[in-house]
Amino acid sequence: MKRFFAVGILLGTAFAGFAQAGHPVRFEVRVLAVDANEGCDLADLDGDGKLDVVAGRNWYRNGEWVPRPVRIIEDNNGYARTNGEWAYDVNGDGRPDVVSMDFTSSEVYWYENPGGETLLRGYLWPKHLLADTGWANNEVSYLIDLTGDGKPEWFSNQWTKNNPTVIWTLATEERDVEIPKGRKTEIVRRPVPTLVGHKIADINGHGVGFGDINNDGRDDILFGFGWFERPEGDPLKQPWTYHPDWEKKHAACPMLVYDVDGDDKNDVINSLAHGYGIHWWRALGPDANGRLQFEERLIDDLFSQPHGFCLADLDGDGSQELITGKRIRAHNGADPGSAEPPIMRYYVWRAEKKAFDGYTINEGQVGGGLQIRTADLDADGDLDIVAAGKEGTQILWNVRR
Repeated sequence: MKRFFAVGILLGTAFAGFAQAGHPVRFEVRVLAVDANEGCDLADLDGDGKLDVVAGRNWYRNGEWVPRPVRIIEDNNGYARTNGEWAYDVNGDGRPDVVSMDFTSSEVYWYENPGGETLLRGYLWPKHLLADTGWANNEVSYLIDLTGDGKPEWFSNQWTKNNPTVIWTLATEERDVEIPKGRKTEIVRRPVPTLVGHKIADINGHGVGFGDINNDGRDDILFGFGWFERPEGDPLKQPWTYHPDWEKKHAACPMLVYDVDGDDKNDVINSLAHGYGIHWWRALGPDANGRLQFEERLIDDLFSQPHGFCLADLDGDGSQELITGKRIRAHNGADPGSAEPPIMRYYVWRAEKKAFDGYTINEGQVGGGLQIRTADLDADGDLDIVAAGKEGTQILWNVRR
């Protein structure tokens, strides 16, 4: 097993700014780690009221930004064996834990936040199995409320189309658990967190999104090959209706569903995640047969491998910008443009042009892996960015003020 801790010089005050003509927001980069991890999340892990960063092997305390270990992650064939980070209080003790999965393993694990001095001294977090899903072709995983009950469910996007689509609900079950007792351990039977699967479809596939695409007030699930309509009533006990309204290879993770142009119809942001091209699909409504119709419009094709997206108000004007970056070496050099340098950009919707204007945040140092997060980490009144990809994990400080 390989255990990585980023070298101190990479974690110090090494900042690199970027500016360009007409660029409304400027960012400075702080490198947290250099490894192949592509996931990150933000949560107050130590209970001091400030958001910290958790990314792969380590977590980073706000204000210190030095690595403290969370878990051991092996590298395999050019990838760190994790496909995302989700901070959530799994066991209800008031401390955010970490839930994660692997690209090529079927198990979902949660890592228990030990809290207190144990957390601050940098001990590994206890590892617990949540579920064995039975499928090991995991593109990206999500902890997201898909049922509308205010609680998140686990959802794994599979790159293999003949794998089923399953919504996993958090629950508890009785298990035999080893607990320390002095220098020994004893077996105790107690309720422990688990996941319960609810199959809603027999197919899956690369690219996934969540949102109300047909404007009926219920969030649906999108794939690269169409969408599943959430039923009325309990979505775990009724079939979801499949609509094969499009076929897109290597769709984004996530595809975004929101009203881009303000016409009260939800549109879609998508990309060719392993090629060139970011697009928005302008919703035209259903045709005579009820099939949803879209007009696809190009946003950008400056760089390849725009795999993941994030929406956030970076310039403080009250509207959200679209953020994405190049996921370098996503298929270990097999994708078009894979050897080109990393880049991260954001896009501002211009209503008068009915188009997006793009701005470069950083080129040559920061791209985007599977997850991009935003929050005001330094309490200066604007949103900063945290990104993790095969070029490393970085904070991008928003210095517009």
